[in-house]
Amino acid sequence: MSEYNDATLAIRAGVRQTQEQENSEAIFTTSSFAYASAAEAAAKFSGDADGNVYSRFTNPTVEMFEKRLAALEKGEAAIATASGMAALMTLGYSLLKAGDKIVCSRNIFGSTIKFFNTYMAKYGVEVAFVDATDYEAWEAEIDSKTRLCYFETPSNPLYEVVDVPRVAQLAHAQGALLCVDTVLATPALQNPLTQGADIVMQSATKFIDGQGRCLGGALIASQEIVNEFVAFMRSAGPTMSPFNAWVLLNGLETLSLRMKAHSENAQILAEYLEQHPKVVKVNYGGLPSHKYHELASKQQKGFGGVLSFELAGGQESAWSFIDNTKLMSITGNLGDTKTLVTHPATTTHGRLSDEEKVKAGIKPGLVRLSVGLEDIQDIIKDVEHALESI
Repeated sequence: MSEYNDATLAIRAGVRQTQEQENSEAIFTTSSFAYASAAEAAAKFSGDADGNVYSRFTNPTVEMFEKRLAALEKGEAAIATASGMAALMTLGYSLLKAGDKIVCSRNIFGSTIKFFNTYMAKYGVEVAFVDATDYEAWEAEIDSKTRLCYFETPSNPLYEVVDVPRVAQLAHAQGALLCVDTVLATPALQNPLTQGADIVMQSATKFIDGQGRCLGGALIASQEIVNEFVAFMRSAGPTMSPFNAWVLLNGLETLSLRMKAHSENAQILAEYLEQHPKVVKVNYGGLPSHKYHELASKQQKGFGGVLSFELAGGQESAWSFIDNTKLMSITGNLGDTKTLVTHPATTTHGRLSDEEKVKAGIKPGLVRLSVGLEDIQDIIKDVEHALESI
């Protein structure tokens, strides 16, 4: 369907109609598949013939989601996983071995840091962290042992924006692959595979679902790389369920519309917060004052629905703000139609040491908002009330 635009791909790509001629995507809630003969079963299990084998790694509903997401990401193929962290595990264990090296930005999801530092390092993979936008540091750390480079853009929760083509060039010069986590932007706002990245990692739990209903993750890349992920999936099984794939398929249909609305609300709220006397700093790429505004404008089609801001008074002020919101949901998730608020230092990044938090820029007074689709004036009223409580 390469001749169609994204809005059409989000609704039509990957559709696999059955003999029942259903118009809405079917859910194939089956663990296994039956064959007409032993020979057919043998051919499909060996890979000599195309077809379903076992829902741990081949399921028609999951395949529909994978094909639709790959089309939107401008990739050749995708593999769906049980969660975003399952996608990260699949990435690490498929591509890396003892003696390899990962070069990774510091300002990433706390669980990602823990996975690399604890489990990749446990199996003999060297992990080096650099400041996301220090390109001299990237160049210095990427060497002949480097197999994988990894960063978020925009980053969560500080909205750092990394120059994708620049890091891709540095990685490829040493024969390394580049994986970009673009969960905050989604394929509706950015396509790193067209900017030099080799792999895109998505936590579909967030904006792709869009209503906080289920977990899911995905990796999008060339067919050759995805084949490596499929081999790991077949052996290890961090599998997306058919029901979750069906939910996420429907999420993709409205993704571009929702991301536009999230971006509009977040822009208005960021401008309001930037003028408030109790707010020290606002981290949002849509603000002209933001350090990465120009690069975000160049690489992205919009700025998304997540922002963070710093309050004087540290954790006490941040918790006071959060506890005095009325409309918002206090949760570590993001990407919901509901506005969500959290304190990164004690939730999403709470497992990091104090030293790691300092290096990642996660300060005690930092508050993160995932700006929802409620009326923006109601959101502002809630923020205003909470700020007055400090």
